[in-house]
Amino acid sequence: MLTNTPRPALVLGLAGLIPFYLGAAGVWLLPLPANVYALQVQVLYAATILSFLGAVHWGLALANHGGATSTPDNPAPAMTWKRLGWSVVPPLVAWVALALTAVPGLITFIIAFAGMWLGDRAAIREGHAPGWYLGMRSLLTVLVIAALALSLIRVLLGFGDPHPLPASPG
Repeated sequence: MLTNTPRPALVLGLAGLIPFYLGAAGVWLLPLPANVYALQVQVLYAATILSFLGAVHWGLALANHGGATSTPDNPAPAMTWKRLGWSVVPPLVAWVALALTAVPGLITFIIAFAGMWLGDRAAIREGHAPGWYLGMRSLLTVLVIAALALSLIRVLLGFGDPHPLPASPG
């Protein structure tokens, strides 16, 4: 699955998971209010990465721009509304997700990362991205969604009581 993935892409892609899992660990292991801060940091990173994934599609369109044969009224096939439009949707979705409260925001990010994977798969099938990209994106998408789901579960269970009752005497 990942044997054809260039090593720099794979190593950097896997390293990109670290903030997702540090955030999830913080959400589970830190006391209030630090665990809330860990969630904020995790979703800010999720927004950054979701935007990055959209930018990949803009970059792929630019890489196949058609050179001098492309004009405003007759763009190269790579410069379609669909291709470029798909590249700007993820930052907009991320922006909306950041404006939501924790549960709907995390759910939005989870759906968005799954949707981005579908878009990447379509781009690969249409020949716009290298075949190895799907294996890497599949693994990373599953692991990103798992990290966000861990945080979502903790939020659904409650972050903890900020004012625990004192132990009863005796």
